[in-house]
Amino acid sequence: MKFRTAATAALALTAALVFAGCSAENDDDSMPGMDHGSSEQAADVNDADVMFASMMIVHHEQAIEMSDIVLAKDGVAPEVVELAEQIKAAQGPEIEQLQGWLGDWGVNPEEQQMGGMDHGDGMMTEDDLAALESADGAEASQLFLEQMIVHHEGAVEMAQTQVDDGSNPDAVELAQTIIDAQTAEIQEMQDLLATL
Repeated sequence: MKFRTAATAALALTAALVFAGCSAENDDDSMPGMDHGSSEQAADVNDADVMFASMMIVHHEQAIEMSDIVLAKDGVAPEVVELAEQIKAAQGPEIEQLQGWLGDWGVNPEEQQMGGMDHGDGMMTEDDLAALESADGAEASQLFLEQMIVHHEGAVEMAQTQVDDGSNPDAVELAQTIIDAQTAEIQEMQDLLATL
């Protein structure tokens, strides 16, 4: 899956689309400003939940792209190959789960893909991805770990915001799972970097 520059362009655009795109056709008091119909699950959703799901989809997509780049190379350290496969195996299903939630919550997941994030959220720039793409096996191993540590740190920060501010219990639970799993992977990557 190729991650496009447009997808990383503007977090502000994502935020605007999330909230402006949700119609206020519904006059019930489940959650003003969002068209949830009669969905009970949607009543437990706030703006933080929608923002978390929207942003984490884009974030996970880039992690999978980075993993695909390194997995396509020869000479990458076996531990790095294993880690990249582990990241793909965890984050692919999470993307599907997050997209499903957005649909359940009355938010069009496709509309959310228009926005993006900046490097402050752990997102790699096009230059970062190009550097990873052009690196050879040994250099790619090290660069992947360095970039993915930053990427994971951004995800942990986003997930902590969800734990602090979100209201949907399932989304909060997933956020805590992301914090636990990616914090452990950060330590694993730091340890691995020291051995390369």
